Amino acid sequence: MGVESLSSPHPSSAQGCPPVDDPQASLLTHCLWPGLPGLPAEESLLDSSPVTMGSPEGRFHFAIDRGGTFTDVFAQCPGGHVRVLKLLSEDPANYVDAPTEGIRRILEQEGGMLLPRDRPLDTSRIASIRMGTTVATNALLERRGERVALLVTGGFRDLLHVGTQARADLFDLAVPMPERLYEEVLEVDERVVLYRGEPGAGTPVKGRTGDLLEVQQPVDLGGLRGKLEGLLSRGIHSLAVVLMHSYTWAQHEQQVGALARELGFTHVSLSSEAMPMVRIVPRGHTACADAYLTPTIQRYVQGFCRGFQGQLKDVQVLFMRSDGGLAPMDSFNGSRAVLSGPAGGVVGYSATTYQVEGGHPVIGFDMGGTSTDVSRYAGEFEHVFEASTAGVTLQAPQLDINTVAAGGGSRLFFRSGLFVVGPESAGAHPGPACYRKAPHRAHLPGGPATLTDANLVLGRLLPASFPHIFGPGEDQSLSPEASRKALEAVATEVNSFLTNGPCPASPLSLEEVAMGFVRVANEAMCRPIRALTQARGHDPSAHVLACFGGAGGQHACAIARALGMDTVHIHRHSGLLSALGLALADVVHEAQEPCSLPYAPETFVQLDQRLSRLEEQCVDTLRAQGFPRAQISTESFLHLRYQGTDCALMVSAHQHPATARSPRAGDFGAGFVERYMREFGFIIPERPVVVDDVRVRGTGHSSLRLEYSPKAQSGPPRVDKMTRCYFEGGYQETPVYLLGELGNGHKLQGPCLIIDSNSTILVEPACQAEMTETGDIRISVGAEAPSTVGAQLDPIHLSIFSHRFMSIAEQMGRILQRTAISTNIKERLDFSCALFGPDGGLVSNAPHIPVHLGAMQETVQFQIQHLGADLHPGDVLLSNHPSAGGSHLPDLTVITPVFWPGQTRPVFYVASRGHHADIGGITPGSMPPHSTTLQQEGAVFLSFRLVQAGVFQEEAVTEALRAPGKIPGCSGTRNLHDNLSDLRAQVAANQKGIQLVGELIGQYGLDVVQAYMGHIQANAELAVRDMLRAFGTSRQARGLPLEVSAEDHMDDGSPIRLRVQINLSQGSAVFDFSGTGPEVFGNLNAPRAVTLSALIYCLRCLVGRDIPLNQGCLAPVRVVIPKGSILDPSPEAAVVGGNVLTSQRVVDVILGAFGACAASQGCMNNVTLGNAHMGYYETVAGGAGAGPGWHGRSGVHSHMTNTRITDPEILESRYPVILRRFELRLGSGGRGRFRGGDGVIRELLFREEALLSVLTERRAFQPYGLMGGEPGTRGLNLLIRKDGRTVNLGGKTSVPVSPGDVFCLHTPGGGGYGDPEDPAPLPASLLQPLAFPERGSVYEYRRAQETV
Repeated sequence: MGVESLSSPHPSSAQGCPPVDDPQASLLTHCLWPGLPGLPAEESLLDSSPVTMGSPEGRFHFAIDRGGTFTDVFAQCPGGHVRVLKLLSEDPANYVDAPTEGIRRILEQEGGMLLPRDRPLDTSRIASIRMGTTVATNALLERRGERVALLVTGGFRDLLHVGTQARADLFDLAVPMPERLYEEVLEVDERVVLYRGEPGAGTPVKGRTGDLLEVQQPVDLGGLRGKLEGLLSRGIHSLAVVLMHSYTWAQHEQQVGALARELGFTHVSLSSEAMPMVRIVPRGHTACADAYLTPTIQRYVQGFCRGFQGQLKDVQVLFMRSDGGLAPMDSFNGSRAVLSGPAGGVVGYSATTYQVEGGHPVIGFDMGGTSTDVSRYAGEFEHVFEASTAGVTLQAPQLDINTVAAGGGSRLFFRSGLFVVGPESAGAHPGPACYRKAPHRAHLPGGPATLTDANLVLGRLLPASFPHIFGPGEDQSLSPEASRKALEAVATEVNSFLTNGPCPASPLSLEEVAMGFVRVANEAMCRPIRALTQARGHDPSAHVLACFGGAGGQHACAIARALGMDTVHIHRHSGLLSALGLALADVVHEAQEPCSLPYAPETFVQLDQRLSRLEEQCVDTLRAQGFPRAQISTESFLHLRYQGTDCALMVSAHQHPATARSPRAGDFGAGFVERYMREFGFIIPERPVVVDDVRVRGTGHSSLRLEYSPKAQSGPPRVDKMTRCYFEGGYQETPVYLLGELGNGHKLQGPCLIIDSNSTILVEPACQAEMTETGDIRISVGAEAPSTVGAQLDPIHLSIFSHRFMSIAEQMGRILQRTAISTNIKERLDFSCALFGPDGGLVSNAPHIPVHLGAMQETVQFQIQHLGADLHPGDVLLSNHPSAGGSHLPDLTVITPVFWPGQTRPVFYVASRGHHADIGGITPGSMPPHSTTLQQEGAVFLSFRLVQAGVFQEEAVTEALRAPGKIPGCSGTRNLHDNLSDLRAQVAANQKGIQLVGELIGQYGLDVVQAYMGHIQANAELAVRDMLRAFGTSRQARGLPLEVSAEDHMDDGSPIRLRVQINLSQGSAVFDFSGTGPEVFGNLNAPRAVTLSALIYCLRCLVGRDIPLNQGCLAPVRVVIPKGSILDPSPEAAVVGGNVLTSQRVVDVILGAFGACAASQGCMNNVTLGNAHMGYYETVAGGAGAGPGWHGRSGVHSHMTNTRITDPEILESRYPVILRRFELRLGSGGRGRFRGGDGVIRELLFREEALLSVLTERRAFQPYGLMGGEPGTRGLNLLIRKDGRTVNLGGKTSVPVSPGDVFCLHTPGGGGYGDPEDPAPLPASLLQPLAFPERGSVYEYRRAQETV
């Protein structure tokens, strides 16, 4: 039985072909030419290997992957043979729907008769259709879904707008955020709270979690009816209903849903049904996505069905969901469809590569035109239960597919001495330069230089292998000349820098430049793969790389080699692997419900009953779909976490059978402990475990299978042609083979090219490809020939070292997060890890927490000056003192000097800074709002040897942490165990950094690594000098002086003054803070290191693009800060408020001097609540300042903080408060041509006696406007007593509160920009699409790191 494809002779040219989005996949672009009368035909797939899939039954089985550019069809035909077909997803000139057209063509060819396109297809010979589709993803990315209204609990109208209150890009002053999915909001008068038995409380009701609840206000359906009718009259027919605590009390949502359906709404998504999990913000986004996307999906499915007789009534039609399981088309909904397309690929390699490679764990590497998808499989699918796609957080099980913005169409740039690949993409229009397509700016000859162009210049792509679909008439081949011309323009920039830059060097050839970009792209793609594996405690080198997608074959060998992998596996149908995955996938039904039971013997019976009920539901659903019980399996899960933590793991008992001390469903406790230890490096045996959710995944196993009869060798492999490819060291003669001619056992020594019908596979030198029994390609990856890298600056190696240095800091952070025990470090990710040169200058740090930027450098350099030669191998230092580079006392910095054989002084340093939850002082949490001396804020370490001669000094550090208890009114640390555990974790993180830098030195040599530490600092310096020159030149051109200044005030009247003098010729500046107010009696004093962090943050924002954030940023700058001022206080001054408040004012002053934007809220709005048995701390968003071309964002954190706010349902379940209101403070942003962002209103009702502390600013001085814009509104802190009295608390105070009291926080708005009377055009920034949206657990982790 053979694999066939529809084919006809290759034409010399193809007219009228649509553009190709994926450059490497263009071999599979099936342009249309005359074949059968009236029938467009496709290129022939070269693979004619015999395959049997399933048992022949006389009918067709179709598996179809409808992608954004191409639709792949994999069909099992009567008799068991298989046809594969690829066609364009959109080709309106020839067909309405690609999957229908693909089915029609195969039926037509197999039946030998013409099937007109304008008639529904006969389904009598179709047994099943399985489909994966990007319809939902594209609708979400392009915001082309249904018109939706959001119905939300009263007081929360802007809850989903504010979301977590964190901004997506730390350094973008315009704060771009995704467009919201809903068009209107209706507030529903209803309220349910958790029952606490206060006097006067109503009768409790029991929620489905088992929690007791109090219905404070039933749903006002009468008042709601008229509002809903108004929505209908305005043409809105889809609703998302999101009510507080509906995960456990769904009745109110059900009542609202019933009323809406009665009134005629066509789609109603209830959050309690979309995903019944606690946390209203992600559950609300999920419900909105469901209401936004499901009608679009339903329309598509209905349109698809209309192409068939009987609307496919008697055909099994299944769609792939984001979790890797198939579902019937009537239960295929929007919130579970966004990964429908890429999920098929993961299923494909899990069912093929993983099995063939003997169960070795596999990394999936799917590289397309604009992006690359990375995933992992090691015997079971890896799911995440909350992730963002296109800026929308979805709470639903989905495969952990990590998308990074690097693909064949990624653009190439040379910026300030650095090779940069992406994230911008050339897309389909104009596409890479080799497409010969003129962009909209007609004076340009073609598209920009891209990674595809670099591969073409290097001879790694052969134009003859591509169809003639390029150029204005879409009838030409790829153009190597256009690629060379585009790259020559970039090479000119490179060589100008090399010959005229700070370190003159020989120019590079065009091929060396192209090779440089390929190497930088490879290193960029390796970073997420390292992060994905190491996040869960796995070694990347122990994996097989499964390569698929059109562009991956060009890069697979190099990426595998860089990660230490020795095998690359490329499936014979790698270009259609998603469709193949659909053919082999199982049908899945999941049932899940929330829970709040402890995992303990007394609850095991209840847990078993819940799991049994969900299992029965799954089995019944699958049996109703025609699966016999013997083909159905179920797997039970409990969502477990240690009490008091937020780090929940979805745990299966799959490998842990039941014991006498576990539920009957399995020993989930053992599974939890094992996985927790593997991922985090420790367990907390004394801590109770809590069950958040119970879940059952039912699987109806597919009877389809894939069998392969190997193609026998017929002598040695035939060389189709010889070509020349460029590798390190120059061109090499490279044979070209056709995959379809290769047989089992053929071995091909690299370098060579293997041409498939859908991709070009590069086998690099020292690698060997072998054809397997299953017709796939297995590449054994050999070691790279050692290359000599000198200490002299090479921009290619500079870019690679930039990624390597950042990767070291990131991997240190992973070790710290895995091994730390405190919530602050493990879950809030409030830490930074960094690498420093021999002079203590910062080389790289991760993550980019604004208040840590550059501050650790001051700490390391203080220790070098303070200790001099008194540094020895085996020493580890601890410091937090403000005069030693500290920010505030809870931030403990652990520094390890690194010695090298033959060197008397440390050759580099590594350090990690973590926020410890408590180190003593006058208040729990060590962040008192009313401290007046440093000693009141906790334990102080100036230069403390934490490890001496390799021995951890536990006794000495314990004594130091308890020392504040000797001061009247103060306490020593209140959590010594966590302090010691986290300090050990910081030491371990430093050790990881030492190991990784040691490996780098072993590879390149100490002199080279130290030289590149200096080069990367010089690169950051260059970027800042370029920015300062550009700023000065702009002012000079307008006849303005090269000196700018600004002044602002703290609420106590303390001035912060800045004068900036630009030296145009040097690209340097003096930042002079002379005239700034003196040190203050309270705690608003900011250590010098905090001011430098604020300055680095501002310089990065002003540069406006990614640059290395290191010591070099400050090299062009001289900073003058008066001793004894509020910005450089005496050693004993209190500083906790300076870190969180004064730092914001410093940023406002610097950005004001440069005229970059109006002032943002200028405050973090610190709120602390506590009593004898609980403590809670939050910072609250406000308005961002407007700027030239953008309105300020409302309800967002700005500048030196980016902390996420606690979800309202979590807040109310864990703390004795009710959140009565959380919405935008409309009109609080300053008026202007571009208006400032609005602050928020947040009201907390207290249910217990407690102490409320507020530490806030901008209650006296307004956030300024710029260029005629008006200032934002001041903030306001009100306490409304139970008896009705309203008290203005002022900006900083601590006050006792009683049950029934309400704290009402009004945060400041941002300033406006430009004259408000000048009519504002729509900001250009709002018209531009957001940059390519990453997704997956690696992205979520990085985003969480930057929201501290």
